[in-house]
Amino acid sequence: MRIDHLSVKNWRNFKSAEINIGNRLFIVGPNASGKSNLLDALRFLHDVAKTGGGLQQALQDRGGLKRVRCLTARSFNHGWVGLSVTLKDDDDLRWTYELHFTSEQRGKHRPIVIQEVVKKNTAEIIRRPNKADKKDPELLTQTALEQVGSNQEFRSIAGFLHGIRYMHLVPQIIRHYELGQEGNKDPFGGGFLVDIAQTNEKVRNSRLKKINKALRCAVPQIDDLVFYRDEAGRPHLQAGYVHWRPRAAHQDERDFSDGTLRLIGLLWVLGEGTSSNRVVLLEEPELSLHAAIVHQLPTILHRMTRDRGQVILSTHSGEMLKDPGLGVKEVVTLQPGDDGTTVTSVADLPNIDSLLTADLNLDEILEPLTRSNQVNQLSRSLR
Repeated sequence: MRIDHLSVKNWRNFKSAEINIGNRLFIVGPNASGKSNLLDALRFLHDVAKTGGGLQQALQDRGGLKRVRCLTARSFNHGWVGLSVTLKDDDDLRWTYELHFTSEQRGKHRPIVIQEVVKKNTAEIIRRPNKADKKDPELLTQTALEQVGSNQEFRSIAGFLHGIRYMHLVPQIIRHYELGQEGNKDPFGGGFLVDIAQTNEKVRNSRLKKINKALRCAVPQIDDLVFYRDEAGRPHLQAGYVHWRPRAAHQDERDFSDGTLRLIGLLWVLGEGTSSNRVVLLEEPELSLHAAIVHQLPTILHRMTRDRGQVILSTHSGEMLKDPGLGVKEVVTLQPGDDGTTVTSVADLPNIDSLLTADLNLDEILEPLTRSNQVNQLSRSLR
């Protein structure tokens, strides 16, 4: 199963946006244009579908409904927040999940479901509010997606959304995992080593072997990456550090550079995603990495999603956009405006065919669209 289309209404920066998604999607745009917020739309659906999650918890984790509703919402879509995804499987079966929510007009002003629709091809599986909801309005504080008793006919959607993985590893948190969130799926790295520890030993060793092979090419003097536990039972990654002595010294994640940790984390999560047919959301994966490595990330992503899985990422990296294999349908650009941020596929940009014919790469074409018009005045403004 794959995400084919994402639609958002009144979500954070976006009054309305429609995005087609293939195996890869690169999201580019100026600072504060909404790149992270667009990724968060899919992360939100994951949080609604996950065990222990749900609509109330997902909104609470984001500071409440007012923090996710677009400031330009007004009467558009009745002021409701709306998210919709279309999923396709290998048999061309299309699933659509659509959710609109707002707050109660009276009482505790809790978030409630205004509309929830599930379709299998063109046939409606569920449409809410339904008779049960009208009889007991308290049911509208939960989505059918999160209710085991209600999602039997579309539980595959819930399972798929639950499998979405967001990652924005912070090396300092990997080194000091007590700083991270509870649970082995902390997207910032607090549970990264626990995640590795809980992976089947055979699978873990196989994936670390592949990562070690990549490290030999990208990180000088680092080799023999292995997993181990210390005397207290805490999990660690250890590698040999080659130097002038005949025998390599051993270092663990506490000694690795930021770039090494982020590269290991990126390769681990990508391997996890494609092995379980998951969607991986990446926040600026180029951070701390050498430009020569960043330049190859699109190729790495292509190879790791060629058969299974999808990668959706935000980026400021011109190096990635220079990749000649990156297609115009794989990149969307965000442009903030007075009425919210607009999302445009690069394939739909004016004169895109003539610009590509002029032998310009995507970095050169998109650079003017991904920076503030006044950015050249930044240093002068500090005089």
